[in-house]
Amino acid sequence: MATACPPLSLLVSAIKGKKVERPPVWLMRQAGRYMKSYQNLCEKYPLFRERSENVDLVVEISLQPWKVFKPDGVILFSDILTPLPGMNIPFDIVKGKGPVIYDPLRTAAAVNEVREFVPEEWVPYVGQALNLLLGEVKNEAAVLGFVGAPFTLASYCVEGGSSKNFSKIKRMAFAEPAILHNLLQKFTTSMASYIKYQADNGAQAVQIFDSWATELSPVDFEEFSLPYLKQIVDSVKETHPDLPLILYASGSGGLLERLPLTGVDVVSLDWTVDMAEGRKRLGSNIAVQGNVDPGVLFGSKEFITKRIYDTVQKAGSEGHVLNLGHGIKVGTPEENVAHFFEVAKGIRY
Repeated sequence: MATACPPLSLLVSAIKGKKVERPPVWLMRQAGRYMKSYQNLCEKYPLFRERSENVDLVVEISLQPWKVFKPDGVILFSDILTPLPGMNIPFDIVKGKGPVIYDPLRTAAAVNEVREFVPEEWVPYVGQALNLLLGEVKNEAAVLGFVGAPFTLASYCVEGGSSKNFSKIKRMAFAEPAILHNLLQKFTTSMASYIKYQADNGAQAVQIFDSWATELSPVDFEEFSLPYLKQIVDSVKETHPDLPLILYASGSGGLLERLPLTGVDVVSLDWTVDMAEGRKRLGSNIAVQGNVDPGVLFGSKEFITKRIYDTVQKAGSEGHVLNLGHGIKVGTPEENVAHFFEVAKGIRY
């Protein structure tokens, strides 16, 4: 006798265009930084990779906001650079400095040494953590995985870390494009595999972060980001046709019409785009996520409430996941985060 499929979570239902009574809500950078419980763990385990590569700590940190706020999405505590060691790219995350790539990839020979990522071999803790999270939240929330997009990962690896002007990767793109395309293809194949691995281990939706793609002009986005994002989506949809894929690119106003061409199910808007205008520009066949300014959470409770209702009203009653337009900022009052969730979950269409 076949086992009955569990009902879809509110978040997945909304993404799939089903009628829901309120917008599902979760927040980017939900686990960590602003929560006292996370800060206490950081004192005990000061290294980011120590926290993000230990199954028990990953589960504990991922569940901290779930236990307090009961969001509709519980996102894996990890980093988009987590796969790099498995691709023969050593890195670390240094407090106060951010990601550091020890040997930046700036030559054809260096890129040729990059391996295809095999998640089962290099990040078994990710699969284990996702399975445990699924067991913890059951169907009360969607378990969310995430990966970095090829151009964003390549940017970190070529620049050597975060960047202000992206001169090194743009030099490669415009002077030696074949080298960059080789690197982008390796990340594309690897991230498609990583998404499938996360889905096979409990992720019910996966967000793709292309944070740095908006450093590209539209014509360059069409060469160095769009085709690789589309390739990832096509590959995942072949094997996991029902897995919702969310695309987030901060500062994406100039590229907005191009983002649905990737084939993703949801485009996550940052706060620099008016939600009503974003809806109009994206078209009616795609769900949206966002897009309250994270700075709003420093305002009064009345102000926070007003901005939530404004966003929800502009997004409409179908295919909207309420979120911030970027991650929660350090120093955000925890009581304001609690108010955000309380108001959001009290909305009825």
